[in-house]
Amino acid sequence: VKYDCQKCGDTGFIDNKMCSCMKEALTLAGIESSGFANLIKEQRFDNFSLDYYKKNMSHYEIMKENLEFLKEYAENFDAKSSQNILMMGGTGLGKTHLSSAVARKVIEKGNDVFYTGVIDLISQFEIQKFKVYNNEPNELIERYLECDLLIIDDLGTEIINQFSVSTLYNLLNDRLRRKKITIVSTNLSREDIQKKYTDRIISRMFGEYKILLFAGTDIRAQKLLKK
Repeated sequence: VKYDCQKCGDTGFIDNKMCSCMKEALTLAGIESSGFANLIKEQRFDNFSLDYYKKNMSHYEIMKENLEFLKEYAENFDAKSSQNILMMGGTGLGKTHLSSAVARKVIEKGNDVFYTGVIDLISQFEIQKFKVYNNEPNELIERYLECDLLIIDDLGTEIINQFSVSTLYNLLNDRLRRKKITIVSTNLSREDIQKKYTDRIISRMFGEYKILLFAGTDIRAQKLLKK
């Protein structure tokens, strides 16, 4: 018999301990179900370059500190006690890249991670609220509520109305109540957030989340200029 893993004979365990092949398989499965598998595979801590920030040393120091914090955060992630994070800064400054890097490391530690853009998130709650022909539970909404780490991207790009604001508040508040960890990224400034959202959301974000400010010049634009 030819086994894919000679160490465990494809059982996944060696002396009642999980084999490295099983750990790798679980990591890959977690990545595939995370909602942004391609990004996680391509965007890691080891290929996040601080060179793009060196034109302004104050920006460089800010981003170096963010990188070091997020590396340590991912390495020591605890599904019950890690901080919630709000990443704030303009487009193309590395928020998605570093979210992906955190997600990979957290998945490798055996945690359930899910990524969603805020527009898709609100859309799923709309489907759940307004469908009248099917009482089956929405698996994505269950995932939003239950996963160990939920990453919400592009806060502020959704249509702002009573439903979307209420949905966002209920989700963030529910995850805080359950002690589930959330990372939110946005291109909005603090002032923009205060104009768009209710006091209840603002108090949750700025009172319960670690704020990481991203600085620099759009990396995508810098790459285009080099071509």
